[in-house]
Amino acid sequence: MHPEPVNSQVGPMSQHLSFTKLKGRGAAKRKKVNIYTPQLPNTSSVHETYTFVSRKQGFRAHGSHVTVKSSTSSIQFVQEMDSIMTDSHTNHDFSYFTAERDTFLLELLRHDGRGDYVDLCVCGSCHFGLPEYRCIDCFSGELFCSACIVSLHASNPHHQIQKWTGSSFAALSLKRLGLRVQLGHPIGEECLLPQRAFNDDFTLIHTNGIHEIGLDYCGCDTAHTHTTQLLRVAWFPATTSKPRTAATFQILEQYHLLSFESKASGYEFYHAIARLTDNTGLHPHKNRYEAFLRMVREWRHLKMLKRVKGTKEGECAVVCPACPQAGKNLPDDWQDAPDDKRWLYSLFVAIDANFRLKRRAISKDGTDPGLSQGWAYFVEETAYKSHLQQYSGKPQEKSTCSSHNAVNMADTKASQGLAATGVGTIDCARHNMKLPNGVGDLQKGERYTNMDYLFFSALSQRRVNVLNISYDIACQWHKHIWQRMSTMPAHLRLDHASKLVRFFVPKFHLPAHILKCQSTFSFNFSKNVGRTDGEAPERGWSNINPVASSTKEMGPGSRRDTLDDHFSDWNWKKLVGLGATLLRKMNEANEEHEAHANAFEELNGALKPETTTGWREDVELWEENPNDVSVPNPFKMKVSTITQAAVRLKLVEIEAHQLWEGNDMSLHIDVSPSVFIATGIDLESEQQKTVLLQQRNALQCKVDAWKGVQLLYTPAAQFLSLRMETIGIPDNPEDIKLFLPSSLTADTISCSPHLLTIEWELRIAQAGDALDEIRQSLRLCDYMYTFKRNWIRGQSANTRAQNALSRVEARAAAAADRYRAAHAALSSLAPVLNKVGWNVKLRSLNNKDDVRGMTVPRKGESEGRRQLSWIWVVEGVGDDEDEVVQDGLRVEWCKACARMMRWKEEIELLQEEMRRVLQFLQWHALWWDNSAHLRTLTGAEREGVVAYATRQAQICRDLHARFEVLWAQHTCH
Repeated sequence: MHPEPVNSQVGPMSQHLSFTKLKGRGAAKRKKVNIYTPQLPNTSSVHETYTFVSRKQGFRAHGSHVTVKSSTSSIQFVQEMDSIMTDSHTNHDFSYFTAERDTFLLELLRHDGRGDYVDLCVCGSCHFGLPEYRCIDCFSGELFCSACIVSLHASNPHHQIQKWTGSSFAALSLKRLGLRVQLGHPIGEECLLPQRAFNDDFTLIHTNGIHEIGLDYCGCDTAHTHTTQLLRVAWFPATTSKPRTAATFQILEQYHLLSFESKASGYEFYHAIARLTDNTGLHPHKNRYEAFLRMVREWRHLKMLKRVKGTKEGECAVVCPACPQAGKNLPDDWQDAPDDKRWLYSLFVAIDANFRLKRRAISKDGTDPGLSQGWAYFVEETAYKSHLQQYSGKPQEKSTCSSHNAVNMADTKASQGLAATGVGTIDCARHNMKLPNGVGDLQKGERYTNMDYLFFSALSQRRVNVLNISYDIACQWHKHIWQRMSTMPAHLRLDHASKLVRFFVPKFHLPAHILKCQSTFSFNFSKNVGRTDGEAPERGWSNINPVASSTKEMGPGSRRDTLDDHFSDWNWKKLVGLGATLLRKMNEANEEHEAHANAFEELNGALKPETTTGWREDVELWEENPNDVSVPNPFKMKVSTITQAAVRLKLVEIEAHQLWEGNDMSLHIDVSPSVFIATGIDLESEQQKTVLLQQRNALQCKVDAWKGVQLLYTPAAQFLSLRMETIGIPDNPEDIKLFLPSSLTADTISCSPHLLTIEWELRIAQAGDALDEIRQSLRLCDYMYTFKRNWIRGQSANTRAQNALSRVEARAAAAADRYRAAHAALSSLAPVLNKVGWNVKLRSLNNKDDVRGMTVPRKGESEGRRQLSWIWVVEGVGDDEDEVVQDGLRVEWCKACARMMRWKEEIELLQEEMRRVLQFLQWHALWWDNSAHLRTLTGAEREGVVAYATRQAQICRDLHARFEVLWAQHTCH
């Protein structure tokens, strides 16, 4: 499975080796390896090489420096590179392992015995006792006597001990060997008044298993509480009253991170730890699963509290540093910013609901209250439920847009056996972070009562002048939002009159709305939103949904605390990843802006300035009045679409034009092909065969006559024709090669320059006519697609419509073939006639990417990235007097202008977000510095608080330094 060298070309300064296929694995991507050879002979050269086969072929991308001697041949180098590429870089090559499999297996089995200590007779530590105990957690695996193994593990009471029984090892606890763990005193020092754990029954859960511990508390007069003594040795007690179970800080931290990354439930993790202790079930420990869950929940809560200095609503949340935060990352004069800069300080929020995060009707708030009462992402439950109880009885109005289930089924969603059908959330729309106090349970569907409360709660602590709101049912939800706000508690109400508030529908959800909504609520056609898509919540659901299987069985408080913690981790990962994320977006925005600016200028240059001036004014008026319904929408067609009767009329006109040109394809003088579309679909195949037969006879006569004239003008063509006939005479006249002057441009064949010039002019005209017909056919296709989609119903009617559509598509394909023939001839004639610049207007035509309608994107392109095919922007396209064509050009010009402006705005917005992130990190570092000295503590507690705050401040400064380097070329200082 190695790449085969296909060719090698050695130049004076470099050598190129190409690889194009992979033995037994299909074709590999073609890559080149350059070896730069120095001027001096008999010296080596060092060159950085890269893997030249993609991951799909089983190789991983890697780079290395290869030293090649000057005498190394290309074939020898290829063999060396084959060796490099196959050396441990394939995904399925286990030959190295299978060759040593027995060695691996025997070494593995060797650890089940005494290994290197099989002949040891006395303890290696005291040189007296019988060596029959070992620790499988210590490094060496050396054998000790019972007294030594106990003394050596005074500081590691959670290690696993095994005893040699004469034929095998058996597990044995340190407690049974006599180890007592004394708390409240230095290791090795005994307490004069020790107090044993309750019933001398204490269990410790650690990363390597569940252990029985012989535990003694300090009973001295100055002793701390039992809880404090456990916490001082980094053991977290399950309860504060006579604790009998504890978990080490290490295992709590391990599960904490594991739950974020793998979404493993507490049940799965605990039982995996239990199996590390006993994987047979023959010696089960007491079940401490419930205690472990309680400790995990308390650990999550305490880790959250470490980040803050108070417990106000939303204060424990990880906030987005790129969003505008007054007093933290905005300029002092941000409220006085001019109108052209005011939008840069706007807040983008996205609203959505997730019905995967259900909760069964298990337990109640009185039995299972939350530890954080609105301190993070979930709203404060008591006030939330009180509001719902008071205002949720009113029926919700139905959708006047499409039949949105989120609106029409808000009060009817099945909720039997469920205390919560899902959650509603308010997110940062640009950076995909959950907003503080922006999450709450749903009792039915997406009722406005629920979503309104969450929305106003999330914004209650925000100071912004411009607010952009994205919601998949924004067209309905926004209608009476300010009237509904009057039912909110006073502290949640928003002073909307002093703000610019705009509503949008996320880009992916927008096509499901009616046409009016698709432009009115579009991010693509609205000013000062950049490339925001509003789909941020959808991206976050894939991360949180795997938790649903465990949280749906939790009590209300446990579930809220768990989801709060997961949302915090999600926000933190987004925060630390902002450096790469914003850099990637900035690089993409620069590239896309340049491409769309060029595309727009190309389209604009093909149109008359007096035409586009009015269009520009229409766009500017629309953008300046986003909430004024009286302003005409420039992105909406003003001319109604063509009817089926008009399509038939257009086809008749095309056929009449072909008749005038002498290209009649009709079978009957009174019946044209367009009539056949409607009256005789079943006879179409036979008619076409008859037409082709008649055309072939006529064509043969025309070719024979033309060949006689050709003998006079280009006798060399006759010689070429005779030579072709020696190979074989074509069966059909359409296969006969005509040898026009463009085919006679070789050095060995002479042709009159006058004839070449005539063909050049005719080919230019042919290419232009072909482009016109392609555009005309594509417009017809667009109209017919729309008519078929909106009005055609039933199998028979759809079959007839599809056949008519196929005829028009075939016409476009035939025109494309004529254009390519003309382009090939022009490519041959241009060097001979010294013609340059002609291919700027007449480019190569690609069926897949170029032959597409004005509004049709390339595969995978969205509206914001879509670019017109070049066939619509060539010079003269605006001269078409068809009002439908002109209206389509107007709409496409406005959309192209909008796409260019959105990418330009995205660059400005990203630069501002980079600045805000850097300023926020500086502010946060100072905040941590100040927080270290706010609490009046002494001794070790004070030192711990200062150390933690100092470390957090340093993390902020390190992130600031890293981001500053990443963004150096994009940020302004």
